[in-house]
Amino acid sequence: MEKLTLESRPTGVPEGTAGADLLAVDLDRLRALADSAWATPERVQHVLGRLGSGGGRGGRGGRLALDDFAVLLSDAAGSRLEDMAAAANRLTVQRFGRTIHLFAPLYLSNECVSTCTYCGFSAEHQIARRTLSVDEVVAEGRALAERGFRHVLLVSGEHARIVSKDYLVACVEALAPLFPSISVEVQVWDTDTYRRLVAAGCDGLVVYQETYARSAYEAVHLKGKKRNYDWRLGAPDRGAEAGMRRLGVGALLGLHDDWRFEALAVAAHAGALMRRHWRSEVTVSLPRMRPAAGVSVPVAPGGDVDDRSFVQLVCAMRLFLPDVGLVLSTREAPELRDALVRLGVTHMSAGSHTEPGGYAAPSDAEPQFSIADTRSPAELAAVLRAAGYDPVWKDWQRT
Repeated sequence: MEKLTLESRPTGVPEGTAGADLLAVDLDRLRALADSAWATPERVQHVLGRLGSGGGRGGRGGRLALDDFAVLLSDAAGSRLEDMAAAANRLTVQRFGRTIHLFAPLYLSNECVSTCTYCGFSAEHQIARRTLSVDEVVAEGRALAERGFRHVLLVSGEHARIVSKDYLVACVEALAPLFPSISVEVQVWDTDTYRRLVAAGCDGLVVYQETYARSAYEAVHLKGKKRNYDWRLGAPDRGAEAGMRRLGVGALLGLHDDWRFEALAVAAHAGALMRRHWRSEVTVSLPRMRPAAGVSVPVAPGGDVDDRSFVQLVCAMRLFLPDVGLVLSTREAPELRDALVRLGVTHMSAGSHTEPGGYAAPSDAEPQFSIADTRSPAELAAVLRAAGYDPVWKDWQRT
């Protein structure tokens, strides 16, 4: 009897997409540059000097090359962190003004059929599971709207039967009257499903590749459809094709043992998205691992990113991609979040819950991870104003 091979998702990444552009980049060569004798203090000065003379004020994606970005990630650049920070501050104010866009994650479900070694929702964990009804989603939304939010990010585990296409569309339709801007960070779908979500009122898609290193990706994604690296990598392109106005990408720092490799991959991917889908706003997030239920070894050996390296990464990303939005979540401590406002961050979450429910009423569901900044939205807004920044609750009106 002939053996049948069942594949629920296509393999490979289509040509002519940002995903394909990324795969054509020699990331190993770029990574070697950051550690090589080529990345000298003089070359760092040359890159910073180009920015000072207007070299960083060009078109989308900036005028620095990926080779320059590799230099800004080097140890030699780390010794010039104050100069990098000053340049990042100037460029951010030029591009975005003194504004910070605020949003809140709204977790719909922690049900999941995928096994991922780093995630609190992973299928093998014996945790309290919960999926909000559409009415409960609306109640959560109203609680967030009362706190000032006009942009929500809908998040869920990967369970195509419970968190189905129809369920997601119903949630977006129910929330659309409350929120001018709705994004989703859920399991990745095909273009037609993204079109349905756009028609329902969704305008943003966030997809973390988690790690861009294939070997590390395979090692941490043990079961489930999320194991398909290429299908996930192509999701932002499919979202853009469907009409998503915002595209968010990122890597979870700590899954791979080399944060500079991840930074190069994220930067190359974001730049490719900006070139291929110039009508869409592109954002980058670089979350660091946080404690989660059932996760005993959350960070790969050698993969820890200390605060100074994290600041260098944020500054380098801003200098390389002047027009990209940089997102910082409540994973980070208040003191660091406040400092990074001046160094390139443009979008922040506030008062977050990472479990289904929690805004309208307490929830006994297990959170995806623990947060470090527990300040309320009003408290964060007050801190921003005191620092001379305007908290932006709404920047888009659906027509």
